[in-house]
Amino acid sequence: MEALLEALAKFAFFMLLFILNIAALLTWVERKQSAVMQDRIGANRATIFGIRAIGLFHPFADVLKLFTKEFFIPMGARKLVFLMAPAISMFFGLIGFAAIPFGDTLIIGDRHIPLQIAPINVGVLYVFAVLGLAVYGVVLGAWASNNNYALLGGLRASAQMLSYEVAIGISLIGVIMIFGTVDLMEIARAQGELAWGWLPKWGIWLQPLGFLIFMAAGIAETKRIPFDAPEGESEIVGYFIEYSSMGFGMYFLTDFLETILIACLTATFFLGGWQVPYLYADGFHFPWGATVLLPNIVVVILQFLSFALKVIILLFLMMAIRWTLPRFRYDQMMHLGWKILLPASLVNILITAIIVVYLQ
Repeated sequence: MEALLEALAKFAFFMLLFILNIAALLTWVERKQSAVMQDRIGANRATIFGIRAIGLFHPFADVLKLFTKEFFIPMGARKLVFLMAPAISMFFGLIGFAAIPFGDTLIIGDRHIPLQIAPINVGVLYVFAVLGLAVYGVVLGAWASNNNYALLGGLRASAQMLSYEVAIGISLIGVIMIFGTVDLMEIARAQGELAWGWLPKWGIWLQPLGFLIFMAAGIAETKRIPFDAPEGESEIVGYFIEYSSMGFGMYFLTDFLETILIACLTATFFLGGWQVPYLYADGFHFPWGATVLLPNIVVVILQFLSFALKVIILLFLMMAIRWTLPRFRYDQMMHLGWKILLPASLVNILITAIIVVYLQ
C-alpha cells in the first residue's frame, strides 16, 4: 500500500504538476516565440476581467473551445477505432515519462524514495517500446477516418516514425557502452562523476555525435516542422483531418507530450539528467577543495530545478528549429534518416568501441 501511495505521489507531482502544465504552456510558447522571431505581437486577445497577461489565457480559451465543439464522426468511419485512436496515441505519449528520473533520492525518515515514477532497470528498452507503439494511435486514426488524405498522412507517419526509431536506438548504443547500463537512473548518476578532476562526465562531452543524431531523430519522431510530412498542412492536412473537438485536441496535445519526452530523454542521456555540477547527496564538493553541506530536501530541490531548466532550454531550442527550418520533402526526410543519420550512428558506435577498448 505504501509503495502504491508513493508511486501515486510521484505521478501527481511529475506528471500532473510538471509535464501536463508544460504541455499546456507550450501551446502559448509556440505562438509567442514564433511571434517574437517574426516581429509580431502574437496571441494576446484572450482576457479575463480585461487582463491579457501577454496571452497566457489562450491555453484556457483553447481548452474551452475544444470541449464545447461538436465531435463529428465522418460517414463510413470505423466508429470504435476512430474514437479510440487519439486516446491510444496520447496514452503512449504519457506512459513514456514513467521511466524518466527527475531527481536522485528523497530521504524521509528511514525511507529512501527514488524520484522516478517507475524504477525500471531496463528503462532504455522500455522507452523504445513506448516510442514504437505510439505509431499505432496515428495509423489507426488515419485508417479509421475513411479519408484518403488521412490515410496518406498515416502512411507517411508510420514510415517516418519507424525509420527514425532506428537512428534513435543506434545513437544511444554509444551511451550504453560508456556507462554500462540501460537503467536511466544509473545513467544519470554516472554522469555525476568527474573527468580530469573537474569536468562532469555528461553524455554530450562523451558522445557529441550521438547527441546530434539523437536530437535530429527525436525531432523527427515528434512529427513537427521540419519533419511534419505526415501533417502536410499545405497539401493533405494530415492523419487527423477528420478529427474535431477533443479528438483533434488529444492528437495536438500528444505532439507536445512527445516533444517534452524527447527533451527529457535528451537531458537524461546527454546533459546529466538531474545532475548539478559538483552537487552530491550531502551538498557541494568543489574541485578546489571547498565544501558546502546541504540538507537532503535542498539537494533534491536543486536536482529537480536543474532537470527542469535543461528540459526548458531544450524545448526552446526545438521550438526555434521548428520556426526556422522549412519542411523537408518526403524523399529528403527518408534520405536523411536512412542514408545520413543511420550511417553516422554506426560510425559513432565504431569510434566509441575503439576508444572504450583502447582506454581499457
